[in-house]
Amino acid sequence: MSAAKLRNIGPKSAAWLRQVGLRSREDLAALGAVGAFVKVKRAGFKPSLNLLYSLEGALLDCHWQELSEPQREALVQDYEARIAAHPLKAAGPASGPVHERRFDESDDSDDQTDSPDED
Repeated sequence: MSAAKLRNIGPKSAAWLRQVGLRSREDLAALGAVGAFVKVKRAGFKPSLNLLYSLEGALLDCHWQELSEPQREALVQDYEARIAAHPLKAAGPASGPVHERRFDESDDSDDQTDSPDED
């Protein structure tokens, strides 16, 4: 999906949509604005609500800022209801646990005090 094909959709949003399998206006229409927004969120991207409004504007062929406050609220309520029914997975840790080990030059290699097997 390219920015030229859909109103309100810039290159970054178009890339996100392509990466989740939405490549045409028909794909977007089949899922709806909220469904597409949820799909982007579930893929791990971090879109703002402006993307949700932009998707709806693209489907209605209007600028996203032309959406009325009740329309925006309805979109957010629909999104929240879908997430409540099927919550997004919590992000796991970025990496495994960190184990810190320090080596001092002053440590004596003959020192056996660290060995738990010594009596």
